[in-house]
Amino acid sequence: MTPMNQQLPSSISRRHFLRHAGGGAGLIGLQSLLSTENGLAGGPNPLPKTHFPPRAKRIIWLFMHGGPSHVDLFDPKPDLVKYAGKSLPESFGTVMTRRKVANNPLLGPIRPFRPRGQSGLEISDFLPHLSTVADELCVIRSLHGDSVNHPQSVYQMNTGSILMGHPSFGSWLSYGLGSENENMPAFVVLPDPGGGLKGGPSAWGNGFLPATYQGTTMRPGSTPILNLAAPAGISNPRQRSTLDFIEQLNRRHLAARGVDDELEARIHSYELAFRMQSAAPEAVDFSQETAQTLSMYGIDHPTTRDYGQRCLLARRLIERGVRVVQVYSGDTNGWDAHEDVAKNHTEYCAKTDQPVAALLKDLKRTGLLDDTLVVWCGEFGRMPMSEKGKGRDHNPWGYSGWIAGAGTRGGRAHGETDEVGLRAAVDTVHVNQFHASLLHLMGMDHRDLTYFHNGLDERLTGPAEVDVIEELIS
Repeated sequence: MTPMNQQLPSSISRRHFLRHAGGGAGLIGLQSLLSTENGLAGGPNPLPKTHFPPRAKRIIWLFMHGGPSHVDLFDPKPDLVKYAGKSLPESFGTVMTRRKVANNPLLGPIRPFRPRGQSGLEISDFLPHLSTVADELCVIRSLHGDSVNHPQSVYQMNTGSILMGHPSFGSWLSYGLGSENENMPAFVVLPDPGGGLKGGPSAWGNGFLPATYQGTTMRPGSTPILNLAAPAGISNPRQRSTLDFIEQLNRRHLAARGVDDELEARIHSYELAFRMQSAAPEAVDFSQETAQTLSMYGIDHPTTRDYGQRCLLARRLIERGVRVVQVYSGDTNGWDAHEDVAKNHTEYCAKTDQPVAALLKDLKRTGLLDDTLVVWCGEFGRMPMSEKGKGRDHNPWGYSGWIAGAGTRGGRAHGETDEVGLRAAVDTVHVNQFHASLLHLMGMDHRDLTYFHNGLDERLTGPAEVDVIEELIS
């Protein structure tokens, strides 16, 4: 074992502390670190090994920012229809809400639910396109978290903790598995162009992991990453010479000062950016797609164009070896339907329903759905009680999301909320259990995917004992 005060080569120094402390997935991280010529994760050969054979090689996470209403989309509640306009019975006890709506009348589902597909899975009329692929969906109706506020819940669904500063799910997978393409990042984020995510970019940040594992934001169009292209008149050989000189100076600086994750990440970012100058524009070049495909995603219609472009880009990115792609819907307020659920969800379902259904159909058509995991959820759901007559307040105590692909069994619902959709009640799935199950599908044991930080072997699912939900991933 190397003494803690001994100078290590910069290419392995940031893994040294992990292995010295016995971190569970340090060997996986070290393999990733050493897999490329510049000593950073992202190279295609050899790939780090999973803990066991994975069912999913990659993941597309569709994040509906603001909190979509489960009782209006995926969780039909006959009693909510029956008792609409009446107060929540006292038998439900005290309810923690953000805007003191506990005593307001119950609000029935805005649109009816109907059985869909051969399975008969019930989905709301808000989602006519997604209803056509109901047999691919495993709807989780018993998700629950720990905060009624947006930032904390955004952090929890993305990082496993309600506190800022923890690595995101995509960062953990980048750390554990790396990328299949050295010319592209392992973790790409496609934000809503309206901006305004509650909690900010920390949702896809690297936290205490080395900086190279943070999400890289991209967008459709000719400039997928701002300031990526070389200035006019600068040839590739000249740019290569400049980068080599900068790296030489940076390495000299690093050698004199020891471990510096941020400088290592910056050195890596220069190299990755140089390689991406040709790879990224090609990835966003939709001219290679047929008119039928573009229309399927709704790119020919102004309402669905934006989200359709980003869903299609997600497919093109995973085809090119990107490990994790996260696609956000919802600007500053997004799906946050305090004022009027009907107005808000009509708008956001119209923007996203067709593109999401198209993505699933396209992945299935190309065979990618066999080993690609698709996740749909927000940071929480909405209360069954009304707010201001037509709206709903935040509800982290019971809500819905869904998964599809990677051999998961579709056309079904897992778990239940109570009679009116207030709290998760049957086969409940805490956010940490959700993450553990997703990692399991990716071939990773959440207990062994660790990073030594401030004296602890940190992990995505936190310090408490967390079980994979076997019924969910069967």
